[in-house]
Amino acid sequence: MKKISLRVPATSANCGPGFDTLGLACSLYNDFSYEITENRGFQLEVTGEGADFLKPSGRNLAFAAFFKVWNLAAEGRRIGLKLTMHNRIPLSRGLGSSSSAIVAGVYAANALCDGKFSDEDLLNFAAEIEGHPDNVAPALYGGFTVSFTDGEENAHTVRLMPAKPLKFIAVVPERRLSTSLARQAISATVPHKDAVFNASRTAMLVSALLTGRYEFLPDALEDKLHQPYRAHLIPGLTDVFAAARMAGAYNAIISGSGSTVMAYAPIDSDHKAIALAMQQAFASHNEPCTYHILDLDAEGVKRI
Repeated sequence: MKKISLRVPATSANCGPGFDTLGLACSLYNDFSYEITENRGFQLEVTGEGADFLKPSGRNLAFAAFFKVWNLAAEGRRIGLKLTMHNRIPLSRGLGSSSSAIVAGVYAANALCDGKFSDEDLLNFAAEIEGHPDNVAPALYGGFTVSFTDGEENAHTVRLMPAKPLKFIAVVPERRLSTSLARQAISATVPHKDAVFNASRTAMLVSALLTGRYEFLPDALEDKLHQPYRAHLIPGLTDVFAAARMAGAYNAIISGSGSTVMAYAPIDSDHKAIALAMQQAFASHNEPCTYHILDLDAEGVKRI
């Protein structure tokens, strides 16, 4: 096999209180096609997000992730590689665009080497590149994921599907927000009571999802470890959260490190009304944005 085409879902990490631990996959996708060629070097064709600046180089995560696995599985056999990407996931907005590229790369290389590595191996390769597993795990497996890294720096994850469906309204500002800047905003230490607050909310969030006790979601999605420290990086954040709740969402959270804000909503609520209310709240702070009304993706990366 010399060619493979893949679809990788967008992801939303943290899910409110589960900083660097929780993640979900949602129904917004990037498509990738990898083809081994006789001509040495990299070729890249991009449509959609990032078409104006993504380059065919080893710094491109979709290439770097591919060759991390290829060089191990194929014992360094030199090849040419053509990559075609159609990107729908916004870049630098907290929806896992970099994770989609990483997961595509490790999955494609493994498939083109006849599946030498296990899914757990691929998770570890991807987490090593990304730095943590909370985005790459749902991109690989779909659904909600709970992840951690052990003392040996090995990533582990448990995938779960909620007892009842939810809708996710992702409101995406034009403003990009780098992950490094968002991480720098977080305090190095937090009060003990805030740590307890988040531990209880994270446990309740997972419990509510598994049991369908969604009446607990408004409180379970609250956070004190990262969102209060990042609020100044997303103008109007508090008003956007309030607008989502007033329009019928359970609550809203910063997706990943931002700038996207994602509302968790009942399946029978007016999802467009929630999106428009959040969009208007951003507009009142001179923050233009678009929105996506999404479902949970249950499959993760898949061949197309």
